[in-house]
Amino acid sequence: MKTRIYNARILTMEEGQSIFEGEIWIDGDTIIYAGEKKDSSDIEWDKEIDARHNLVMPGFKNAHTHSAMTFLRSHADDMKLDEWLNTRVFPAEAKLTADDVYWLTKLAIMEYLTSGVTSIFDMYMHREAGARAARDCGFRNVFCESINDFGGTLEAVEADYHTYNQDKDRLISFQLGFHAEYTTSRELMEGIAALSEKYSAPVYVHCSETKREVEDCRSRTGMTPVAYMDSLGLFQNGGGLFHGVHMDDADFDIIKKRGLYVVTNPASNLKLASGIAPIKRYMDMEIPLAIGTDGPASNNCLDMFREMFLVTGLQKAVLDDPEVIPAMDVLKMATVNGAHAMGLTECDAIKEGKKADLIMIDLLQPNMQPLQNIEKNIVYSGSKQNIAMTMVGGKVLYQNGEFFLDDSPEKIYEKANESARRILG
Repeated sequence: MKTRIYNARILTMEEGQSIFEGEIWIDGDTIIYAGEKKDSSDIEWDKEIDARHNLVMPGFKNAHTHSAMTFLRSHADDMKLDEWLNTRVFPAEAKLTADDVYWLTKLAIMEYLTSGVTSIFDMYMHREAGARAARDCGFRNVFCESINDFGGTLEAVEADYHTYNQDKDRLISFQLGFHAEYTTSRELMEGIAALSEKYSAPVYVHCSETKREVEDCRSRTGMTPVAYMDSLGLFQNGGGLFHGVHMDDADFDIIKKRGLYVVTNPASNLKLASGIAPIKRYMDMEIPLAIGTDGPASNNCLDMFREMFLVTGLQKAVLDDPEVIPAMDVLKMATVNGAHAMGLTECDAIKEGKKADLIMIDLLQPNMQPLQNIEKNIVYSGSKQNIAMTMVGGKVLYQNGEFFLDDSPEKIYEKANESARRILG
């Protein structure tokens, strides 16, 4: 299928490239041209989209989430993290079936699309069902392994590494990881480290989300979670930390040395009173940052606009400095850095040869006017109402409030509510 997007303002997210007027040509799932308007009368287009001078840019990358936790939205709120996990989340998740995960993931995908998210870093169980949901929707999903003492085997992790990294339609991929230091035995962590060494693969994990997590790890091991996991060889091939809120001085040096990404989740951290990540210090040390929503049980929404504003707004407030964390840096975290953290280097920019994972920002809305600085408008005043189109792999999945999926919204809502009622009562 050949698609042409014309009359567009284009933000490629390439370093040093400002917004320009032009068009984008797509063949199948790949961008074949992005530049100023030029004659294409000799090409037979299957679809032509008039952008009406709205902005087209790479889609947002939700670099940490637990999609099928949609069934826990507004069920387990106003609780501390350890109580939240052990009394509400883990017992409810034990009742999930693969069919539940399929429909609950589809519900999350709908919400991602309305927020301009074109790919996710999804850490959850019943992976086959989650993969089927993503494929059926045409959505890009990178799985992050979540093995821990409550479930999973190293043999299954290795099998999934091969299975999902050979996905024929390239919508599904897989990265090594585990849930957290405090839920995972040393033996399992050493097993993940061995797989990382075997395949030269990065490792991703929840880390240093709360003060208690850090203090408990120090009591058990004499080290912080970052230092302890590093001592087990888990970060020899890079990877990433989800949250990274409470860090010792030495932790920053380890993160920098190992080339780790830090994926910040400000809304979830605020709601669970976990704290505010030291984003400015990470940036000063040139530690790459990406942004995630975390799951819909702890957030409770999957809205990248809210996350972007919180990333910059919280730092300005806690540091008493309105100049820190400029809007363009936040946009880079939400697009380019997220893609790189997830291993999606072909989805980081609008450029020939890159995947056509694009969004269109409706500039003809009051919150986007006047057009004095579009990038700042997106971060400081943008919202989901500005997502006019979300395209993944060259296919429009959401446009002007309408979904183009294999099932109707009504059916997905019905099935998701059935699962929630059966599990939660």
